[in-house]
Amino acid sequence: MDDDARPQTLRHGRAALAVSFFAQGALFALLVTRIPAIQDRYGISDGLLPVFLAAVPILAGLGSVATEQLVKRVRPSVVLRWVQPLVALVLLGLGAGDSMWVAAVTLALFGVCVGGLDASMNMLGVSLQRAYGRSIMLGFHAAYSLGGIIGALLAWSGAHWHISLVSLYGPVVLVLIPLTLVASRWYRDAADPVEAGGQKETQQVVMRLLMPLCLVMAFAYIGDSTVSNWSAKYLQDTLHSSEQLSTVPYAVYMVTTLLGRSVGDFGVRRFGAVAVVRLGTVVAMAGFAVVAVAPGPWVGMLGFTLLGFGLCVIVPQTFAAAGRLFPGASDTAIARLNVFNYVGFLVGSPLVGALGDAWSYRGAMLVPMLLVGATLHYARSFAAEPAGYGVGHERPSTVDVG
Repeated sequence: MDDDARPQTLRHGRAALAVSFFAQGALFALLVTRIPAIQDRYGISDGLLPVFLAAVPILAGLGSVATEQLVKRVRPSVVLRWVQPLVALVLLGLGAGDSMWVAAVTLALFGVCVGGLDASMNMLGVSLQRAYGRSIMLGFHAAYSLGGIIGALLAWSGAHWHISLVSLYGPVVLVLIPLTLVASRWYRDAADPVEAGGQKETQQVVMRLLMPLCLVMAFAYIGDSTVSNWSAKYLQDTLHSSEQLSTVPYAVYMVTTLLGRSVGDFGVRRFGAVAVVRLGTVVAMAGFAVVAVAPGPWVGMLGFTLLGFGLCVIVPQTFAAAGRLFPGASDTAIARLNVFNYVGFLVGSPLVGALGDAWSYRGAMLVPMLLVGATLHYARSFAAEPAGYGVGHERPSTVDVG
């Protein structure tokens, strides 16, 4: 079915949710890329900084767990509508403060709110994909990648022109809060039981069945955090690049993530989720291998480019697979799965750092390669019934497609 043939509410809901993903990508990038400036503003020591940074994903996991309970009482669209502006205001508060307690409180609030935001966004994405009857989840995450690129560019300009944090964050918040509030008018929750084929949120989520997808999610974010936290240091210290060149791999990684997600839904519709996830896993493993054996910085950047194309498909398809696995309790499954996003983020950077210090950073790159490679073992967890969507694989629109 063409988009033009679908109900207007579906098309508007899809566009509105893409706006939300874009805004979240921009806000998160504006935080993580300006960590050094935040550290300087608040006088956070190098020893204390890891504590602050570790608290964010831990509290985000708690926020995701809380959202699982909250959406039993209110719709995910309501959670998303109000928590997203709150994330933006908390970021602005972080940029405006100057006392250590302000940093602690705002980062804690940011973590809790981001957990609710990520969970509710992906709940709506999964239910909207189900209503569409074909893969659209990668497109939402492409919007997130685009927001991340825009946020990183704004952060670079702020650093380059020595713009204060509050002057950088203020205009962004003034734009994104009204934008997301207006878009929230068209958020679309899961269809009613009749429209959804009689399915209700009464199914129990069995963690034993969900755990393979939880492990895949954690492994994917271990890979992602390896790139975001170690690519610059690896290129400069191990591959002996210039300081300027060392900043390029993460930007390239973000661009290839955007490109891969922009076309990924077409691959899922044509070949099925299992084939796309397997291909992405193999490409990501090749990327880590190239990085580990690279003789110089340009070959290393090729490896990080492959990582972007490979890793980008795994996370969106893991959320979609959880929706297919538990069609009668997809919100609960998404909230629990989302916790492992933060587990991977929390584990990845310290793991690579510890291995690099104790062994070598080249050898350390092989560990996330093997962990991401475990996705091949769990690839059948991504199967639809029958396999795939789209040409040659399309399923009736009344059947859940996650």
